[in-house]
Amino acid sequence: MTGGAGGADASGDRSVAAGGAIGRVNTGDFVTQVERATLLPPEALTVSPAGLVHLPERTQLFVGRARELALLDEGVGIQVLCGLGGIGKSTLAARWAADRVADHTVVWWITAETPAELDAGLADLARAMQPGVVGVLPEDALRERALQWLARNDDWLLVLDNVSAPADLRPLLARVGSGRIVVTSRRASGWQDIGRTVVLDVLGPEEAAELFKGLCAAVEHDGLGEICAELGHLPLALKQAAAYCAEAGITPRTYHGLLAEYPAEMFAAAAEGGEAARTLARVWQVTLDRLSDTPLAVRVLQVIAWWAPEGISRRLLESLGTPLEVTEAVRRLAAHSMITLRGGELSVHRLVQAVVRAGPSEATAMAHEVATQLLFMAMFRAVSGADRQVAVHAEVLAGHTDPVDDTEEAAGLFQLAGLFFCMDTVVSRALPLCVRAMRSLYRIHGPDHPDTLDAVQTIALALYMADSGDEEAAALLTRGLADRLRVLGPDHPGTLVARGHLARVLRRSEPERAEELLRENVAHCHRVLGSRHPQTIQARYDLLEGSPGGDVDVRALEELAADAERASHEDANLCEAIKRSLILELAAVGEMERALDLAGEVIEDCRRRYGSGDARTLLSRMSEVLALRRGGQMERARVLAAVLLEDCLRTVGEGQLTLLIRSMQE
Repeated sequence: MTGGAGGADASGDRSVAAGGAIGRVNTGDFVTQVERATLLPPEALTVSPAGLVHLPERTQLFVGRARELALLDEGVGIQVLCGLGGIGKSTLAARWAADRVADHTVVWWITAETPAELDAGLADLARAMQPGVVGVLPEDALRERALQWLARNDDWLLVLDNVSAPADLRPLLARVGSGRIVVTSRRASGWQDIGRTVVLDVLGPEEAAELFKGLCAAVEHDGLGEICAELGHLPLALKQAAAYCAEAGITPRTYHGLLAEYPAEMFAAAAEGGEAARTLARVWQVTLDRLSDTPLAVRVLQVIAWWAPEGISRRLLESLGTPLEVTEAVRRLAAHSMITLRGGELSVHRLVQAVVRAGPSEATAMAHEVATQLLFMAMFRAVSGADRQVAVHAEVLAGHTDPVDDTEEAAGLFQLAGLFFCMDTVVSRALPLCVRAMRSLYRIHGPDHPDTLDAVQTIALALYMADSGDEEAAALLTRGLADRLRVLGPDHPGTLVARGHLARVLRRSEPERAEELLRENVAHCHRVLGSRHPQTIQARYDLLEGSPGGDVDVRALEELAADAERASHEDANLCEAIKRSLILELAAVGEMERALDLAGEVIEDCRRRYGSGDARTLLSRMSEVLALRRGGQMERARVLAAVLLEDCLRTVGEGQLTLLIRSMQE
């Protein structure tokens, strides 16, 4: 059928074309009634996508990411950039796509957070390729035309930004598969059947500083390194801070102060004319909203926000729910890139923690209370191998809270953590926690409460271990013993412990007074507790160690070690301490084979109980080195000391223990 003006031509048997509105078509075989026919102009049938580019303006300032760009270059088909919200996935995708425009007929960006947004983006692609259909075809028809074109061609690149779930892409991927697709998503899992995953991390310190200065060149950069570190080198946080500093005319150091004092407001502050949704507070709230159907996941995030960002043991979370509930909560947080899993530990970006802590006061206060309780229970149980990291979490929690808000449980936690750092010979970290615990307990209970007296005693021991506070430690312990005698009486176990501590501190300055106190303590312990009580054995050990001239009876130590094993099978610390002394004395009297055999036994026991990085294990290894030195095997001692120092620095860090090990290398 051929039409006149505005008509259309058709060729082939029983073919039909229409240049105007028609109501009935007769092909000879059948008659078709046409309802609501759409008249397409001739230009609607023209497809001209060559050079078609649609990318957001996000690539003007770009730093780093050489590794990720190279991975994208190497990939084919579908690649997924995933990571925490604000880590720079979209910026990286836009930069890489912009550099590949010449390689593709079509480069098209679609915000695809929901299936509806993905469909709308495909419809927009059809409009751009065929302007003649604008206002003519409905949305679903436009989407279909785009899918058909993508299926027939292979020289195109799609960037699908912020995809919520892998399942959202399946209808698209079922139709197309020969071009390039780059997906960005906060979802960290579920992509294995779709494409190659590239996980983004934060920027390096130099790259973070470069990004900040590029966005905020007009102000002084005082405190730049500190604010970059505080923001965890997270690109979105750096951009938000730099824009604020530029507009307010303030330095990074001033911004740092505002962030510390007004975290909620600063995390929500957007640049004038900027996207309010592209602030830290809003970006992560989207993810938290998605997790709302798993309330424990949100609760876990609120709890761990008060701890150190690294080394969070799953065991600390066990009491929050059933094993399945806790596992599911952790799984969902990891799946949405809010945490990272490494073996049995979790890690979380420090800014995620800060934003969560700045949330609604009622929720954060409750989470803080739970975070304190969980750490207190873990420290009190002294879970083998986890003590140090629990103490670190307690230290971080103390830094996030005001001392005036400390509860009795919080003060007890800081007291235990300080005591652990004392045992770990990291006195510089022990003292602040001990002092805080003492002040809080004094406020809560007053000066004569046993817990307050214990806290003062721990401060004294920390000063003593610092080697420069003997006089102050002795004064505190002397006053503490007098207070315990007055409040608790001479036979109370706390009084016996206080007397023993004072005697140990006085050994260096007043050896005769120390020995007098030790003998008095042994007599009291025998009478009050009995000869086999661990505290009595501790008093006997203290007296042996403080013998005049430093000479210790080997046979007496062996007997004491045997008694300690029988009396203290649940608490091995006393046995280990006695055996370490016995190792040295055996070496001193020439029984090297027995000394080294015992050293190997103690080291293995400590490794099994506490782990290789625990201070008690390191101390046992140090006793082996000292035994070798006493036996004249200096070269072997130097080799073992070098390895021990390296392990000590890696696990404990600088402290009294490392100083002792270095002295053995001289």
